[in-house]
Parts: sequence; structure tokens; C-alpha cells
Amino acid sequence: MSLSKSNVLFMAAVTGLIVANLYYCQPLIPMIAEEFGVSEASAGTLTYLTQAGYAVGMFLMIPLGDMLERKKQIIITTIFATISLSLMAVVHNFFVLQIISFILGATSIVPQLVLPLAASLSSDEQRGKVIGTVVSGLLIGILFSRTLSGFVGVWLGWRGMFWIATAISVILVIMIQLRLPYNKPNFNGKVIDLYKSLFILIKEQPVLRESTGITALAFAQFGAFWTTMVLLLHNEPFGYDSALIGSFGLIGACGAFAAPLVGKVGGSGGARKLILYGIVLTFLSFAVFYFSSVSVVGLIIGIVLIDLGLQIIHVSNQTRIYSLLPEARNRLNTVYMSFSFLGTAFGSAFGLYLWKFFGWSGVCIGGMCLALLSFIVYLTAKKNI
Repeated sequence: MSLSKSNVLFMAAVTGLIVANLYYCQPLIPMIAEEFGVSEASAGTLTYLTQAGYAVGMFLMIPLGDMLERKKQIIITTIFATISLSLMAVVHNFFVLQIISFILGATSIVPQLVLPLAASLSSDEQRGKVIGTVVSGLLIGILFSRTLSGFVGVWLGWRGMFWIATAISVILVIMIQLRLPYNKPNFNGKVIDLYKSLFILIKEQPVLRESTGITALAFAQFGAFWTTMVLLLHNEPFGYDSALIGSFGLIGACGAFAAPLVGKVGGSGGARKLILYGIVLTFLSFAVFYFSSVSVVGLIIGIVLIDLGLQIIHVSNQTRIYSLLPEARNRLNTVYMSFSFLGTAFGSAFGLYLWKFFGWSGVCIGGMCLALLSFIVYLTAKKNI
């Protein structure tokens, strides 16, 4: 069965609406901190716990997509994410909230099940464009989730956002059952062999190692910026509420529409060249942020640069790894995305640490160092590819 345009767009919508679960809390950190009587930095731990849960969930569950029927796995996982969202809305103990945040991340891995499904149902000629479209949905979901939760937080409080997310997730379960095509698995070995093969892929696929390393560092920059930006804008001289802070997600979402074009160019053989441009853009974004601690215009320019740079890196690398071994796409995606979101979790924690001890300038210098490290990985890996 081939993918129709409507199915591709539906897959993009599914990935965006579910990955949003990881980011609803970010503009709400000050509100959560106030209700539970903890510092904003402590409340910020929810961001990287959710992302760490996502990474662990991917490592444990995504490889099974090469063994299980993917549509069934997607539906079951979405049901558990729905339950987690409802628990987020009712818990009154901060430690329990942290645990549920981790579980919510682990059960929101559906986008990384949808992407291999889309890749497996696409022709070789269209795969880059299809992946780009689905990834654009994912990135738009990441960015718009902040805007939505910011406004809902002002209107209904932070718990109201998680009740709305629960309702969205229930609707998605029904729509997935009606719209997503079935897809037969293509791995016939034992479960233990499936997980062992992850490490074999890491050892034997230099393109996978390079792509994963560079994207993990890009995601770390992304996590460091978006987590600490909330604290920058909430405090003086800005003093913004959650709605205004969340609206900054709209700026980054504009760049997400470039993903199909990136996928198309990358799919025609130019993926690795594009990655270097993406690295340069992420470095420049933090250089702009460094001089924009009191400038909204500077922050807007930097946001466009970092989101466009991340998008170029992510779509190009994902297109590359899906072209390696068609029979192992879920496992390739497991390695790639698990480490990428560990990068996001690390970046969020790293950013909070830098913010606490060195302020905004420390965050920006740290982000530039991560970009330089990804450039070193790019240059080093070229010798082995």
C-alpha cells in the first residue's frame, strides 16, 4: 500500500499533536513552581524528565515496531499516553508529578513509530519529501505546543492544559484506528536478538553514528535554549506571563514549513552538505542570543536561526539513516532518536545549570560550545564515511 497525500498529512498531524505532550509544561514552569512551592529551576526538571522518559521509551519500545504490527502498537501506546496526561492533571505532589512526567515522556513515543511507518510505505524517490512533511508536523507540534499551553495556562491554569491534551489524545486514538494503514513487520527473530541488533547497528553503520552524534548535540542546544528562555522572559526586564512566553513558539514554527523542502533536497543526495549549514545556523543563533538578553527582536532572529538549523540537521540526518537498511528502520530510528532526545534532556539540564550559576550569557556560551562540538564530529566522521 502506498501513501496518499492525505495520509501523509494525517501522519504529520499525529506526530505533532502527540510530541506536544513533551513540551506543554515549558511555558507553565513558573505557574507549577508557584503552586507546589518550589523554585523555578526545580520545576524546570519536569522538562528534562519528560524528555529522558521519551528517550528511554524509544529505546525499549520502538525496536518492537520491526517485530509487531505497527498500527496496533501505535494505538496501544497512545492509550497509555492518554492515561498519563490525565494523571498529570490531577496529581498534587511534586515528586509524583516528576515521576508521571517521566512516564508521559515514555508513552509519547508514537511519532517515532509513525516515521518508520511513513518511510516504509514511501517510494525511494518520495521518501525524503514524505519524511520532511511528517517531521515538519513534529516540529510544528513542538513549537505550537508552547504557544497553546501558554495561553491555556493563563485562561484555565496549568492543569487545564493537561485536561485538554487528554481530550486531544482520546480523539487521536479513534482517528488512528480509522485512518492509519496496517503494516506487516519484517523481523522474524527473537526479542533479545532485536535488542542486540541495536548495538550491532551502532558498530557497523558509521553514517548512523555520525547522524546520531550531530543531531543529539543539536537537540541539546534546542533543549538548553527553550528551557531557559522561559526563565529569561518570566523575569525582569521582560516579566512576561505564560501566554506571551508561549507565543514565541509561533516564531520558530514558521521555519518548520521548510522541512519538506529540506527533505526533498536531502533525498536527492545533498543531505550531508546541508548538515554543515545547519550547524553554522545553530552556532549563529546562540551568538545572536548572547547579545539579546534585553532585546525581543534579537531573540526572534535567534529563534528563527536555531529552529531552521535544527530542522536542516534533523531532516537531513533522518533521511540518511532511513536509506541504510529498509528492514531495520525502527531499530535505526531507535538508536538515532533515543540519543537525540537524551541530548535534549541533557541540554535542558545543562541549560538550567548554566542559568543558575552563570545566567543567560553562560547559556549562550554553552550553546555555542555544543555547536562547535557538533562541527568537530562532522569533520572527524567525514574520514570514515
